[in-house]
Amino acid sequence: MTDKKIVLQARGITKQFPGVLANDHVDFDLREGEVHALLGENGAGKSTLMNILYGLYRPDAGEVLVNGKPLSMSSTKDAIYSGVGMVHQHFMLVPVFTVTENIMLGAETDHRARRDEMPLTTLDRREVAARVRELSRQYGLDVDPETIVGDLPVGLQQRVEIVKALYRNANILILDEPTAVLTPQEADDLFRIMRELTNRGVSIIFITHKLREVLAISDRITVMRAGKVAGTADPKQVNEQQLASLMVGRDVILTVAKAPAQPKENVLVVQNLQVRDQRGLPAVRGISFEVKQGEVLGIAGVQGNGQTEMAEALTGLRLADAGKFSLAGKDLTNKSPRQITATGLAHIPEDRQRHGLVLGYTIADNMALCDYYRQPFSRQGVIQPQVLDENARRLIQSYDVRTPSPFVAAGKLSGGNQQKVIVARELSRDVKLVIANQPTRGLDVGSIEYIHKQIIAMRDQGVAVLLVSAELDEILSLSDRIAVMFHGQIVATVQAKEVTREQLGLWMAGAQA
Repeated sequence: MTDKKIVLQARGITKQFPGVLANDHVDFDLREGEVHALLGENGAGKSTLMNILYGLYRPDAGEVLVNGKPLSMSSTKDAIYSGVGMVHQHFMLVPVFTVTENIMLGAETDHRARRDEMPLTTLDRREVAARVRELSRQYGLDVDPETIVGDLPVGLQQRVEIVKALYRNANILILDEPTAVLTPQEADDLFRIMRELTNRGVSIIFITHKLREVLAISDRITVMRAGKVAGTADPKQVNEQQLASLMVGRDVILTVAKAPAQPKENVLVVQNLQVRDQRGLPAVRGISFEVKQGEVLGIAGVQGNGQTEMAEALTGLRLADAGKFSLAGKDLTNKSPRQITATGLAHIPEDRQRHGLVLGYTIADNMALCDYYRQPFSRQGVIQPQVLDENARRLIQSYDVRTPSPFVAAGKLSGGNQQKVIVARELSRDVKLVIANQPTRGLDVGSIEYIHKQIIAMRDQGVAVLLVSAELDEILSLSDRIAVMFHGQIVATVQAKEVTREQLGLWMAGAQA
C-alpha cells in the first residue's frame, strides 16, 4: 500500500470558528485505491476537515492537493470538478424523482455542454439512464435508473448516491457514517461495493464511529482528537480497545458489564397499539408487548419502521389511533406528556434538540423541566432560582456534564453534553419506566460508555427500560429481551442471549421469524 500514489493530501489545515479551534495544523493523505478510515469523538474536527476537502469550508491556513497539484476550492463544484465526491449521512435525494432524475440534478449544465448547449428541456434522460446502467453493472451496484427513489430501501438509496458521485467522474469518495441506517446485510453489501470501487482505482475516506467496521474494511486508520491528528494505525496491528483509547485519550470500557436480569411484574403493557405518521398513513400496525421491572427490552429495526411513532405515542407526543397502553397499571392512552411523566416515565427522546431540551434555556432550567411546577422548585407558583441552581450543580457533578456553569445555554453544549443534561434530568427522578429512544445517536465512544452504564444502573434498581435503537451492537449489549419491528409490526421477540446479529438483521429486513 505504501508505494501507491497519493491522490489527495491535506497539509497543515487550520480552521477556527468563534471560540473553537476545529482543525489545528492537520495533515492527512489518501492513496489510490485505498479505504482510509477517519475516527474521532464529536468535536474532534473530522467533519470540519471533510467539509474543507469537499469545498464547503475554506481553511484559514494550509493547503489541499489533488494528484499533487495545489487546489483552491471555493465551492463544492470545484471539488466535484477535481474528482472529489461525497455521500452524506442524510441522503441528498428527491424521493418523488426517479433514480435518473436525481442523478441528473446539479449536472444539467455539464450535460448540456456535452450536447452542444442543448436547451435544458430536451436533456436526454435515456442517455443518462444508459450511463447509470453501465456504472451499476461495472461496480455491482444493482440500481434501476427508472425506479422512484422514495420506493427504494435505504441501502439502495445509498447506492444511488454512490452512482451519482461516479456519474460526475469522482475517483475520490468521502462516505460520512454510511452504515448508520443499514442492516448488517446491507452493510456487508456496502463493504463489497467499496472493495469493488477500490479495486478499480477509486479512493475512499470512510467516516464512522463503529470500530468493528473500521477494522473490517479499512486499509489505514487516522484518529483525530481535539482538532489534531492523534495517530495513524494499520488495522492489522490494532484492536477496538486501542482505537477507542486513542480517540478519547484514556481507557474506555467497550463491553457493557451487567449481571443477569431479575425481571418482576409488568410495568408497561401495550395492547394492539396503532399509530399514524405525520402523513396520516399507518406507521404502527397493532403491536402488543410488555416491559417488566428490572429488565431492558430492546426494540431493533431499521429506522423508519414505526419505532419513532411508537415512542411518541407512548410518551404523549402523538395520538394513538387504536389500542391502549398502561404504566404501572394506569391507562395512559392519549394522555398528555405531563400526565404520563407524572405517573413515572423518564424519556430520553430521539431528537434531543427538538424534544429533549429548550436550547435557549440554561442548563439549570433544562434540568428542572419535568418538575419546575412542583416543590421544591416552585412554591405557590413562584420558581425558586436557588433550588434550580443547587439541583443543577449536583447533577452536573454526578453526571459529568462538561460546562463552566449551570447558567450556560443548553444550545452551547456539545451533543454529548446535551445528552448528559437530558439523562441527568430524566434518570435522577423517581421513575418506574425509562423509554430511551436512540440514546447514543451521534455520540462518541466516551459518552456512549457513560450513558450505557446509566441505563444498566436503572435496570439494576428495578426500573423497566424500553430501549429503541438502530444500532445492533447497542441492542445486543444492553437488552435482556429483543423485539424486532418491521413495517410497523413486531415480527420477532427473543431472549438477547439466544440470537445472533445475522438473525436479527434478517428479521429487520423482513424475513419471517
